[in-house]
Amino acid sequence: MRKSVSLPKIVFGTSSLGNLFVELDSSTKNQLVQAAVENSPTTPLFDSAGKYGAGLALESLAAGLKALNVDPKDVKISNKLGWKRVPLTTAEPTFEPGAWINLQHDAVQDISYQGILDCYHQGNELLGEYESQIVSIHDPDEYLAAATDDEDLCKRKQDILDAYKALMELRDAGKVESVGVGAKDVNVIDFISDHIQLDWAMFACSVTPYTHKASTIALLKKLGNQGVGVINSAVFNAGFLLGSDNFDYKKINRQSHPQEFLWRDKFNALCEEFCVMPAEVCVQFSFLFDEIKAIALSSSSPKRVKSNISLAQAKVPKSFWLAMREQGLISIDLDNIT
Repeated sequence: MRKSVSLPKIVFGTSSLGNLFVELDSSTKNQLVQAAVENSPTTPLFDSAGKYGAGLALESLAAGLKALNVDPKDVKISNKLGWKRVPLTTAEPTFEPGAWINLQHDAVQDISYQGILDCYHQGNELLGEYESQIVSIHDPDEYLAAATDDEDLCKRKQDILDAYKALMELRDAGKVESVGVGAKDVNVIDFISDHIQLDWAMFACSVTPYTHKASTIALLKKLGNQGVGVINSAVFNAGFLLGSDNFDYKKINRQSHPQEFLWRDKFNALCEEFCVMPAEVCVQFSFLFDEIKAIALSSSSPKRVKSNISLAQAKVPKSFWLAMREQGLISIDLDNIT
C-alpha cells in the first residue's frame, strides 16, 4: 500500500480565475493568488484545470504567482486533466454554455492515453515557469455518462484506464508527485480505485451535512484502507447550505424542492442556537471523517480567502452534532467524536 499523500487542510480552487460566472479583472485575480500565498499556513496548494476558462485559470494563476515572484519550489499546483484548449470558432465556447464569461478560447474533452499526455503538456505550457506536480482526470463520471450504449460505455471505461496508465508513467518517471481523481458521482471513483492505485481522490457535492449517503461513507473507508487521501469539495452543496438558491449547481426553489429548504431552515435554526456559523459546520463536517484530509474552497473575493482558511480551524461542539442527529439532519456515527 502506498503512503497517503500529504495534503494541506485547505486547497485553493481557481475556477474564478477562469471567469466562472463573472469576469474578474487581472488585478483582482492577482490579489486572490496573493491572499492565498500570504495566508496559507503551509506551502499553498492550488487546484486548477484545463477546463477552467479553457486554460485561462492556469494562465491567470501563473501570472499571479509571477507577479509575487513566487519561486516554483514554494508552491504546489494540481491540474485536473481531460480538456484541451482549442481555437474559439463560435460566438461563445461550446463547453458548459453560459458558465464561462468572455473567453478567447474553446475547450474539447480528450480522455485517452495520448489525450491526457497532451493535456498535461499543454497545461504546463500555460503555466509557464510553473508546472503541475499533482495530476488527475477531470470529471470522468461525466465522460461515462455521455456513453450512447453499453459498447460505448465499455470503450469509455477503457479510455479512462488508458489515461491513468499515462499518468502512472508520469508518476513513476518522477515527473509528477501524485495521481488522483475528482468527480461528483463517486461511483466512478469506486470503479477507478478497483483498477488504479490512486494517491488521492476529490469528492464533490458528496460529503456535506446535507448529502452523505451510506455508500459514500463506505467508499471513504475503502479509500482510507488503500492509503488514499480524500479532498472534499463543494462542501456547501454549491452554495445552497449558505443561503443560495443553487443546489449542486442547479437552481431550485421552495415550491420545486420543499425538502431541501425545510432541511436548511432547521439547520440554520440549530446553527443560531449553538452560535456556530453554517460555513464552519460545513467545513468541519468533513473532518469528522478521518479519511478526509483537506477541503477545497474557491472564492472570487480576495478578502474572503483568509476567512476561508480560518474555517479549517473552527471548533464545532459535539453537542451540536448530536442535536443535528437527533433532529434527523445527519445520519452518521458520532461515537468517536470528542
